[in-house]
Amino acid sequence: MDSDGTRDVRGTHANPVPRPAAPRENAVPPMPAVPPGAPPRPDGSAYLAWLRAPRPEAAPGVWRFGHRPRPQQEPERIPARQLLSGALIAFLVGWLVWSLLWNGYLGGWWVLPLELFTPDSWRQGNDRVGNALLWYSYYTLIALVILFVVGRLGRWGEVWRRYGPPAWHPATPAAPPPPAPEQDPAEWPQLRRAGAHEAAERLAAEARAGLMRDVDHARISRAWHGVRSGSHSLASFTSAVLQDGSAACPHPSGERDLPARHARHDLLTGQVRLGTTADDARNPYHYRGAGLALGPELLGTSLLAVGPAGSGKTGAVIRPLAESLCLHALTGKAAVVAVGAAGAGLGPAESYDVVVRVGHPDSVYDLDLYGGTTDPDEAAAILAEALVGDLADPHAGGDSRRSTTVLAQLLGPFRAVHDRFPSVPELRQLLDGTPGPLAALRKALTDTGQEALLRELDARERQMAHPGDVGALLADRIALLDRPAFAGFFDTSGQSRPFSLKALDHPVRVRIDLPQRGHADASRILARLVLAQFTAGVTVREDRSLFACLLLDDASGVVTPEAVRGIQRLRSANAGVVLTLRTLDDAPRPLRGPLLGATGCRMALAGLTPWDGQDFAEVWGKEWTETRDVTDRQIIAETPAGKAVHMLRRVITGQAPTARAVTVRQVERERWSASELAHAVPPGHAVLSLTTVQGEHAPPLLVDLRG
Repeated sequence: MDSDGTRDVRGTHANPVPRPAAPRENAVPPMPAVPPGAPPRPDGSAYLAWLRAPRPEAAPGVWRFGHRPRPQQEPERIPARQLLSGALIAFLVGWLVWSLLWNGYLGGWWVLPLELFTPDSWRQGNDRVGNALLWYSYYTLIALVILFVVGRLGRWGEVWRRYGPPAWHPATPAAPPPPAPEQDPAEWPQLRRAGAHEAAERLAAEARAGLMRDVDHARISRAWHGVRSGSHSLASFTSAVLQDGSAACPHPSGERDLPARHARHDLLTGQVRLGTTADDARNPYHYRGAGLALGPELLGTSLLAVGPAGSGKTGAVIRPLAESLCLHALTGKAAVVAVGAAGAGLGPAESYDVVVRVGHPDSVYDLDLYGGTTDPDEAAAILAEALVGDLADPHAGGDSRRSTTVLAQLLGPFRAVHDRFPSVPELRQLLDGTPGPLAALRKALTDTGQEALLRELDARERQMAHPGDVGALLADRIALLDRPAFAGFFDTSGQSRPFSLKALDHPVRVRIDLPQRGHADASRILARLVLAQFTAGVTVREDRSLFACLLLDDASGVVTPEAVRGIQRLRSANAGVVLTLRTLDDAPRPLRGPLLGATGCRMALAGLTPWDGQDFAEVWGKEWTETRDVTDRQIIAETPAGKAVHMLRRVITGQAPTARAVTVRQVERERWSASELAHAVPPGHAVLSLTTVQGEHAPPLLVDLRG
């Protein structure tokens, strides 16, 4: 397989053409294997090294690729001054003990073992060399025992590791030995155990030849999982692999990789690396210095990132996650919808299957205003959430049922007559109560004898006459979409190519560009529309094995009571959302707590305000910590000798002699206070807490998003 993804069919014939007996003078030279100047094809070593790299089990959020686990608790680290002085004192004590023994100041008892366990002829014989060897061997043994004891007492081993050659040249971890063939993932042992030996040989050969990529491995593994679950037959899988090799079971787009990657991905674990956990005392010891990564098992609980403009929400969070989910979609494991302003940096258009550019005349795809549903009540609920969801009372008991009822009273009769839902101009006329469209709709219902729908229309006309009718508000909101810039969009006549979020049953990659300049209110309506359609669509999927994720860059004005309730239902549907906000003030005050509670992963980026930090501090709670209170009390000498000693200590240390009292207490304090979140998070960093879909938690971690 060439680097551009095309198959090289040269030299693949079963019966090669025999060579002529004698070459001619003007014979054409053989075609080169690669174009002139092109780099040689890879030999597969990089791919095999990636595939065989260790990925130990780790705590939530740890980058598992090549991870080296650390102890749960930090080992006691002695201060350098105390360590070196203790080692020196231990050496002097050992020297003193040896001098006392050697010079006989402690008597001759230390040679008693030699006299008891050796014959007299060895010690008192005429062999001077033998006697010297015996005695000096015993002296050496005693000296080594003394060195061993004082070395343990003085922690000489710690001094050697901290300041000796091991610290000068850190040892690189040895490469793991090659796995056995029955355990080598490059040999596809799971296929061999199931009897698909030919398919396993084909895939292993292409891996060694450098024709397989990480996306291919993940995609074929996903297809094999379908075989094991009964979705596909073993015969069809084997036939596809033998025919296409590593290009088997392709994505509907035919793509086998993204045009470019800007983040580090590990498709074997499904993780994308966002940064490095800082080596900070507030982080648990086993997290410090480890890579920080997210995957579907964490995004399935949804993520909320809050930080001011320029703090890295899009570039350091949304862009890597969108890239990772697009790779997962190519492997058949995920469906992704990325929503943001035009030019927000969600990735090139070539990385997506569908690009909806609302308000742009060159957009190939349109956005379905009604989410692909044919039920008027469902369409009315979704559209009401988009139009006036931000105006619903966020307190208990408040909802948008009146708006849903008003829309249902119009959408139902219109669909019954026209077999479609109204376009934006038609819906605006009906909500405004324009006599012509209403009269035509009534006449069509009367002619077809649909009495039930006539009663719906009668009720709508009666409500129009009452002050405070919701229809006027809905008409004002729908007028924001009835603008010349959107004239070619939201078509319901079948003349355009509308995209519906009902398509999330398939591994589709979607990017929706919202208009911003001059259409900020319309963009917020469309963002609420996409979120409402997403939460309504993914929760009713029959096949939930496909992870669905919505990335919403700048969710200002999107947080509504119904949106929070919808986010809470996503975890059980194998789906999640990623929301970014510049400040929690963009969400109504009564909804900030429920929003933080509905999302399992919460990120506070550098530059957060103290009042936003207070909300994060409350949701992260408190923990028990050990505090040490040190009290120094001056010592008053009463005797002349004591006063002289105190004066000498004051001259040497420069301080008065004191007695120190240490009190150790267990106190409860906030994990991260509002002041720390506002002032102690360095630029380019964030504080992130994680929760997996299985319920595992990771405490708030200080993460360097630039690492």
